[in-house]
Amino acid sequence: MNDRFSPVSMIREGSGPPLVLLHCLGVDHHFWDFATPLSTEFTLYRYDLPGHGTSATPLTGYDIADLSEQLAGLLEVHKAGRVHLAGISLGGLIAQHFAATHPKLVDRLVLIDTTPRYTEEMRSMWAERAASARQAGPASLIEGLLKIWFTPAAIARNGPDVQYVRSTISKCSGEGYALACEALAAADLRGLSAQIKASTLVVCGDDDIPSFLDAARLLSSTISGATLSWIPQARHASVLEQPDTGVRLIRDFLRST
Repeated sequence: MNDRFSPVSMIREGSGPPLVLLHCLGVDHHFWDFATPLSTEFTLYRYDLPGHGTSATPLTGYDIADLSEQLAGLLEVHKAGRVHLAGISLGGLIAQHFAATHPKLVDRLVLIDTTPRYTEEMRSMWAERAASARQAGPASLIEGLLKIWFTPAAIARNGPDVQYVRSTISKCSGEGYALACEALAAADLRGLSAQIKASTLVVCGDDDIPSFLDAARLLSSTISGATLSWIPQARHASVLEQPDTGVRLIRDFLRST
């Protein structure tokens, strides 16, 4: 296992083929609580990424490759074997890297609201967010983030999905959040996309920001045989805002022959 990170707890539930679920920036493994219905058909594996939830904040910076190797180590420890893999945003970058570099360990791949590389404008944004997280804490970013993650209607409802994101980001380590921002800013996986051999589903909220809409189209055209599905009336946290649609898309894809 990558010794850059402290040991983490892997949550396992359900029965059937293994399905690993990777969360996005600023939250924790509970992001995927909505996917619990999948545990009747799959063994779900979840964990908190470094500096998130109960996982310790690393002492030094890291990159997406380090997070990919952390995942490889966890799967080895838990003897999970060949898995289905789903990741959203940050989790989606980890999933891309892992599928490309460990092809024998990935059966099917689900990439949600993610990109192989951020635009130059967004790379500058990550530096600003990292600085804000260190100086004022991730809570200072919440109101702006909610407008990216959720549609105005969802924010107005202030349902459990929005409340979870608001609460979890407010408790996230400032340094943990900042280090993840810097890993995202540096990421460039475009050269790996064509190396992904796993059967792949690309999912994106149809109201996500333009760069993620473009990235969804790019991934689906670059990964051989990939399928692209849009989640209507959803932004960046598409599967959290529309959980029934998210579960259906994942289940139908993993069931398909």
